[in-house]
Amino acid sequence: MTQAPAPNVTAQIVSIVLYTFIAFFCIGLPIAVLPGYVHDQLGFGPMVAGVTIASQYLATLLSRPGAGKAADSIGAKKAVVLGLAGIAVSGVLTLISTLLQSLPSTSLTLLIIARLVLGASQGLIGVSTISWGIGMVGAEQTARVISWNGIASYGAIALGAPLGVLMVGAGGFDTLGIVLTLLALLALWLIRDKVAAPVVRGERLPFWAAFGRVAPFGVSLTLASIGYGTLTTFITLYYLDRGWSGAAWCLTSFGLCFIVSRLVFINAINRFGGFAVAISCMAMETVGLVLLWLAPSTTAALIGAGLAGFGLSLVYPALGVLAISRVPSASRGAGLGAYAVFFDLALAIAGPMMGAVALHLGYGWIFLLASVLALVGLGLTWVLGQRPSEAQAL
Repeated sequence: MTQAPAPNVTAQIVSIVLYTFIAFFCIGLPIAVLPGYVHDQLGFGPMVAGVTIASQYLATLLSRPGAGKAADSIGAKKAVVLGLAGIAVSGVLTLISTLLQSLPSTSLTLLIIARLVLGASQGLIGVSTISWGIGMVGAEQTARVISWNGIASYGAIALGAPLGVLMVGAGGFDTLGIVLTLLALLALWLIRDKVAAPVVRGERLPFWAAFGRVAPFGVSLTLASIGYGTLTTFITLYYLDRGWSGAAWCLTSFGLCFIVSRLVFINAINRFGGFAVAISCMAMETVGLVLLWLAPSTTAALIGAGLAGFGLSLVYPALGVLAISRVPSASRGAGLGAYAVFFDLALAIAGPMMGAVALHLGYGWIFLLASVLALVGLGLTWVLGQRPSEAQAL
């Protein structure tokens, strides 16, 4: 494939990751209000609140094999359409759940089902937009596609979280389901005439074969990403525990710094290599998480969240370029799905694990544990970079 001029490449990528933005905006809207809804309105404890949020990430994790297969076999665009339809269904279920608030168990059950559907939809869209983008602009632009996809996803969450708080404050929890449904329907209307990337013919690796090839890098990704899962799931309750207000702005600080890092250093991976970038970024993320643990004020917490976002920003694409280079092009969707499993795993285990830590030690300690895990991920990445086979591959 002939490489398109850089401006055209960026324009093509942005036109595709628009659907990632819409999907993650739908994820961001409820992220800062649902833990409080489960805890305060429905009357359940922090562990249940954590499980409710984590159920979405667990569904995303479990959907990855099917998502990768769908992107490779039926085409990435059709897989994205399926994901957007799932978000619409999730919106309807969320609306019904909030209308049944007087029946806490029923409301919680429907809310968890809605989160599961949303998680599966996220899995389809997350893998398929990247595969679609690479198919349109070429494999040599993999780092750029992954980076822009991340900008769209985290930017959407950074924007959606505070808007969700304002929206619920003005119109009540019922507005969540209504807006999620309408946004999904809008995206389905926008995508109808979008050009699809051709389905790549050739060797199709079984999912678990692709999983094995990307696993060494995926484990490092999991360890680094638990901090993000901890922040998104518990920052609201952490702020409440400290007697602070404005928890949504921590998510905004994380997301904005994440975006700035990717925009400014988008070419760093090709210039310095995936290992060097990943190690440097994990170090910065660790510092940010430690600052969140020790934060004496909301200002310090915002700085800590910003450093964590700035650091984590390039970890996914840096390790992703290394991982995806180890699967054939015809199995790109399977490789992307397998790699994404490790990110999903971090988010799925962060809720229950950190909820248990918070229950016994307090909310501040969850960020210390997350920083230790990020540091372990840094060490593993350094070890991988010392292997002769990896040096030769680079």
